Amino acid sequence: MRILAFTDIHGSYSTVEEILSREFTGNGFDVILLGGDITTHGTPAEAHDAVARFQKSGKPVLTVAGNMDPIALEQTFSMLGGSINACGKNIGDAGFFGVSGAPHSFLHTPYEISEEEIFRRAEAGWNEAKSARWKIFVPHAPPFNTKVDKVFAGKHVGSVSVRKFIEEKQPEVVVCGHIHEARGTDTIGKSLIINCGQAGKGLYGVITIENTLHAELAG
Repeated sequence: MRILAFTDIHGSYSTVEEILSREFTGNGFDVILLGGDITTHGTPAEAHDAVARFQKSGKPVLTVAGNMDPIALEQTFSMLGGSINACGKNIGDAGFFGVSGAPHSFLHTPYEISEEEIFRRAEAGWNEAKSARWKIFVPHAPPFNTKVDKVFAGKHVGSVSVRKFIEEKQPEVVVCGHIHEARGTDTIGKSLIINCGQAGKGLYGVITIENTLHAELAG
């Protein structure tokens, strides 16, 4: 199984389509992950059109919303059949689950929730995906105090609940975004964390599952 992971698209849908086209004629892929901030203050119609464009690949498109995706878009993502916010979806040997939004901040962006709610949603999704051999956790917000949650000023601004959940459950891989300047990878115990970076700049992640799991940055 080969999974393409995109975060922080922020309306740059044509860029993602170009990547999908290139990958389709190259190594191919089996699943598309959208890790939030698909839009920037987008409307349900915009969100529907974006996901529908990616679904033309014929591959499953699994989605969480980001802090810049209004909460109203959750209904759109659910209607399209790919939402993994607070729920799990198993495809082959992989179980996907995630958490939309980001922790409360001074920015007061459209989709912010409490740390308690973040943990609750993570557990709800885990309970539906934990039977899979490979667990892939997709929170929009990165775990706190890692290489992938540090802003330019040097402060760690990730989610303490995402980190706590990873420490307790140890999913094989965690796909996140949110902090654009913190693109990279890190580990917490046995869990590999990958912040894919801004898809609008042609950046993404690739997860390959055969007898082992491998994740890397691309673009």
